Amino acid sequence: MRRLTLEQSGLTREEYRKLARLTTPIKIQDFLDSLPMNWEKKGDTHLSPRRVLREGKAHCIEGALLAATALWIAGEPPVIMNLSARMGKGDDDHVVALYKRGGRYGAISKTNHATIRFRDPVYRTPRELALSYFHEWFMNSTGEKTLECYSKPLDMRRFGTDWITTEKDVWEVDDALAERKHYFLVPKGNWRHVRGADSMELKAGRLIEWPETDSRT
Repeated sequence: MRRLTLEQSGLTREEYRKLARLTTPIKIQDFLDSLPMNWEKKGDTHLSPRRVLREGKAHCIEGALLAATALWIAGEPPVIMNLSARMGKGDDDHVVALYKRGGRYGAISKTNHATIRFRDPVYRTPRELALSYFHEWFMNSTGEKTLECYSKPLDMRRFGTDWITTEKDVWEVDDALAERKHYFLVPKGNWRHVRGADSMELKAGRLIEWPETDSRT
């Protein structure tokens, strides 16, 4: 596919160069890991990639959109996917950017936790990739596992390019992900057989990278 050019992107030359240096999924992930977590201290946000670069922080969907932009600049499809928790459990969804190498899927993930992070390109399908998150996706308060389904991947080219530089929150992307067909991971009758996280897993699950008290978040 054709790479996203500077002129098409709407980015400034400096912004474009910063993303163009992220030439591989690993470099994109390393850049996202360097960004503080966006704790949304002034209210909910869905920052565009431009605003992420300017404010120097991101949460999961913001990181996924920045990763999608960098992939597009590198000549790869800007595709994201939603991972959804069981309704009524008080857990959050998570959004990752997808990439492929040798016909296998991997994921770029902005998270504040020791788990649900980057995935190497070893998965044959988006479903396989989504399942790789199942065992480490649990409520830190109870240890209950809550990953229920994943969305049909969303190619961001359907939105044009305005989402890359808009000063408005990109809620329409969140809405589009919610409206995508979602595929369940666990047969309904099998939830009763799912074991909760043990004490060691809970300990690891409570590790975070960027505490809310950090002024950079």
